[in-house]
Amino acid sequence: MRGQAGFWDIDERYARLSEAGDPLEKLNAVVPWEVFRKPLAKVLKRSDGARGGRPAYAPVMMFKIMVLQALYGLSDDQAEFQIQDRLSFMRFLGLGLGDRVPDAKTIWLFREHLTQACAVENLFARFDKHLAKAGYLAMGGQIVDATIVAAPKQRNTDAEKADIKAGKVPDAWKEKPAKLRQKDRDARWTVKFSKAKVAEEGKAQQRDIAIPAFGYKNHAAIDRRHGFIRGWNVTSASAYDGAQLRNVLNRANTGSTVWADTAYRSKKNEEWLDRNGYVSEIHHKKPKGRPMSEATSRANGRRSKTRAFVEHVFARQKAQMKLFIRTIGIARARTKIGMTNLAYNLMRYVWHQGRTAPA
Repeated sequence: MRGQAGFWDIDERYARLSEAGDPLEKLNAVVPWEVFRKPLAKVLKRSDGARGGRPAYAPVMMFKIMVLQALYGLSDDQAEFQIQDRLSFMRFLGLGLGDRVPDAKTIWLFREHLTQACAVENLFARFDKHLAKAGYLAMGGQIVDATIVAAPKQRNTDAEKADIKAGKVPDAWKEKPAKLRQKDRDARWTVKFSKAKVAEEGKAQQRDIAIPAFGYKNHAAIDRRHGFIRGWNVTSASAYDGAQLRNVLNRANTGSTVWADTAYRSKKNEEWLDRNGYVSEIHHKKPKGRPMSEATSRANGRRSKTRAFVEHVFARQKAQMKLFIRTIGIARARTKIGMTNLAYNLMRYVWHQGRTAPA
């Protein structure tokens, strides 16, 4: 029988993880985690001198746990278990086998501190500043889009729905604080339309599909040159995409062109873009009651080739990063989605650095 694992056993396991191409090892080596230390310390510092002071765990390590959660779609309980279970996670966080691992409640509390301080925006901006210093300026114009981020569906009565829509708290919930805490009054229903493909000759034309969805929206703008998310905002799923255009565009982009789908084309947006020095490459809508001209259709097709790049961002966030809102309220959803946007940029940065590294 083998005895307890010794130092050399663990060291050998780490070496084998490295040989297999541990992505977290690359992330750890490339990302300058120190750029986050100062804003994290500022958020977590207790100004009232209350007992307990700073958290028991290093802020940067706790922040890295949130990065793991964003990358792998982990809940707080799952994060606690996976850190205990996976050597790659432990190495990423700088933990040894004998070190204490933060429990789910500690992870939740850390994220709650960030939410209350609206800290994710600052953390995102800090890394964006590092990108510029590293030579990854926002260039080539920007591509704007939005995606629905699902949240657990609410089972409410028609009267409760009416109260929520009016900004009120249903009377029945006021008497049950525990129930009220579990009700998300910020998320909304919307309908997502899926356009049917043009039928092949001899086959019946399929109908467009309308899919109801509940949750929030991640509105984002990426720079065309490097593909980093440069601006973002979070709203309920029912919010109109076009109204968020000016909230996500990054004025630091060296290019003036803006690509987006038809949801962003309006007289108000076109006037605003022109007034602020932007060049619109937003898709044109089909004229009401008339077919779209061949020239407009070709122009839209040309725009689509560029605009499609933003779809890859959202596809990665939903498929690989398993983006889903488990929390209650838009403030916490903003932290969750903001961390996912930041984690995407971290991995994108690793990819770019890998391309430029000498062989």
